Amino acid sequence: MISRRQLMASSIAGAALAMAPRVVLAAGPTEARFVVVLLRGGMDGLSAVAPHGDPDYRRLRGDLAVAAPGSADGLLPLDGFFGLHPALRPIHGLYATKELTVIHAVGTSYRQRSHFDGQNVLENGTDTAYSTPDGWLNRTLGAIGMSDRRLGLAVGPSVPIMIRGPVPVATYAPRVLPEVDGSFIARVRGMYGGDRLLHAALEQAVQSQAMTDDVLGEETPRGMVAPRRRAQQRAGMRELFGAAGKLLADAAGPRLAVIDTDGWDTHANQKLLLGNMLGALGEALAELKSGLGAAWANTVVITATEFGRTAAANGSAGTDHGTASVSLVMGGRVAGGRAIGSWPGLTERALYEGRDLAVATDLRAVVKGVLRDHVGVREAALEDQVFPGSRSAPALTGLIRA
Repeated sequence: MISRRQLMASSIAGAALAMAPRVVLAAGPTEARFVVVLLRGGMDGLSAVAPHGDPDYRRLRGDLAVAAPGSADGLLPLDGFFGLHPALRPIHGLYATKELTVIHAVGTSYRQRSHFDGQNVLENGTDTAYSTPDGWLNRTLGAIGMSDRRLGLAVGPSVPIMIRGPVPVATYAPRVLPEVDGSFIARVRGMYGGDRLLHAALEQAVQSQAMTDDVLGEETPRGMVAPRRRAQQRAGMRELFGAAGKLLADAAGPRLAVIDTDGWDTHANQKLLLGNMLGALGEALAELKSGLGAAWANTVVITATEFGRTAAANGSAGTDHGTASVSLVMGGRVAGGRAIGSWPGLTERALYEGRDLAVATDLRAVVKGVLRDHVGVREAALEDQVFPGSRSAPALTGLIRA
């Protein structure tokens, strides 16, 4: 049975798909596959990849610290200093096969803590929120060159700013979408705010859903998700990622994609909520690899979030908006089996403003390295077109297998 929230999300996505022209399939200028997985809400990198070797980690994290490798429900070992959250077990094997690289203390140039501004900076690829209406992935498509088919693909209930722009892209959303959280509804509210008809219709749907949840008891305290709905979310994410893999694997399909996910804002009950989210992500990424099949050998996938979380827990067994997080870079073309980048440490002096993991690596440097050495985008185009004003963040070398 489809819930009203799913129906509302499907209707929004369906309207967007109905307005999009049909995809034309023909030969394209690249066979490299590149996927960005957006983790909206501020994913806690200190839990996803925990620095258990840092002497300040457990002092700061307290009850939120993940148990050491070898313990029950402990971290999955990586390099002796970092460990992967146990919920990410479905992708842990990629580290051993050298198809997973961990880059910690990653962030954009944004240093405030607004979801909307942070996400806009992440997606537009500049130093300033709302400085340009298009996204860096769409500009990448422009730098690759014209094609008779749409090489870009937006996967999810809406088309992210990252891939919006003058170059047409394909879109995909399943008939029954995964549950959406409040941040997605807030973005749609902002988009429809100036339209009297659509704004009124959306507000009526939101109020109706709230009433239904209250009467039927489908919402649990502090925004926690009921077990039945949680299972539906995980199944929905697996379907979404698996379908994206199959579309990218097709000989006449797209080559560059962004997969949009919500739900990473963990202000309370983080241990349970984040464990569920990371479990869903691990399963979904494994499904993406399965869907890609043989094309996985020519693929790079990166995860990206607008900011991380505070180094210490808050009073609600969660964390608040922070600064740096972690990026997982995986795929058959990745020179993996490593944790790279500078580690700023977790001493009080090392923390940004005394509370957050500091940014040591600009995420644009990571993306530039992948786009240059995997997708084949010229360095001049990366600096002048894709990420203008980012010369202080030169492309990382050595991310891609020779």
